[in-house]
Amino acid sequence: MPTVPEPQLPPTSKTTAPRRARVVLLFGGRSGEHVISCATAAGVMRAIDRDRFDVIPVGITRSGQWVVAADDPDLWAISEGHLPEVVATDREVLLPMATGERALRELVPGELPAILGDVDVVFPLLHGPFGEDGTLQGMLELADVRYVGAGVLASAVGMDKHFMKLVLAGQGLPIGPFAVIRPGEWDANPKAWTESIANLGLPVFVKPARAGSSLGISKVNDLADLPAAIAEARKHDPKVIVEAGIVGREIECAVLGGRTGQRPRASLPGEIEVTDLNHDFYTFEAKYLDEASVVLTCPADLPSEIIAEVQDVAVRTFEAVAAEGLSRVDVFVTPTGKVIVNEINTMPGFTPFSMYPRMWEKSGLGYSDLITELLELALERPTGLR
Repeated sequence: MPTVPEPQLPPTSKTTAPRRARVVLLFGGRSGEHVISCATAAGVMRAIDRDRFDVIPVGITRSGQWVVAADDPDLWAISEGHLPEVVATDREVLLPMATGERALRELVPGELPAILGDVDVVFPLLHGPFGEDGTLQGMLELADVRYVGAGVLASAVGMDKHFMKLVLAGQGLPIGPFAVIRPGEWDANPKAWTESIANLGLPVFVKPARAGSSLGISKVNDLADLPAAIAEARKHDPKVIVEAGIVGREIECAVLGGRTGQRPRASLPGEIEVTDLNHDFYTFEAKYLDEASVVLTCPADLPSEIIAEVQDVAVRTFEAVAAEGLSRVDVFVTPTGKVIVNEINTMPGFTPFSMYPRMWEKSGLGYSDLITELLELALERPTGLR
């Protein structure tokens, strides 16, 4: 079994650059996770080291317009009665679109384009389709612009739970039983699909294949509830995945890319426990709107050998999809101590209270330093094929 490096504070560069690196914080987007992306941006804006980085916040509206956004964390944070949203303005943004070009431009009607500065690195704080799924990464690759996080292939595989499971199984990683319902298949023969899903055993979890933040997920204890669950998932994605329920503890592990060819680094694992019976599992509401209903424990109370196994599986999962920068790997630990991969998230929630940064904080790397490390990882890696 490969040895997983002990969690440790990653090295940071101490060299003095002629100017601060210019970072575009990109957030919002067209997916159903728009609000979560804004909340992530609020956390990063508040914590990023302004002595080392110049920040240009750029928001993407729900319709896909790119705009200059306010550099105000309070505006983008989720609070009681306030769900942040990027709204359209007349201050549109144009990213560099050719190799060798680095200028970020602002387009205002009736005025000449204004140069906001050369872009050194983009930090895509986008969750879900059209941001976390390889589409944005492909655009940045075309222009040779450096960015934080996974590349095109790893982002696409990590976003699509169907192909993610195929890749992980192909690499010998443990996954649970599942079924995939492609567009049109359920309507063509719901009886056959119901019988097939029954073979997974109950309960099952019905999910959009390409969504996150628990959007559109239903726990089905009775096959009579299956049509409604599939309809709910299809509100977010025409492709649906149905996963067998696994008895076990929900454990997460944060993975951070390695420096200069070194293996990725795994944090101490954390555990999620939903304590409010009004939430049957870790729903969107439990995650973001009813935090008192959830207990997040890090490090998880696990034997040392199980912690080592979780870290090993997390690193191998990261490597299996060729992830870069950061990922959170979610697993189940069964009563017999078996570790089963649930999924990898290549752009996990990244507020100061999200599990990814909290696990690294418990492992010796604070939130601000984690942001710096991710940006430096992105700045040191080459553009183009790698």
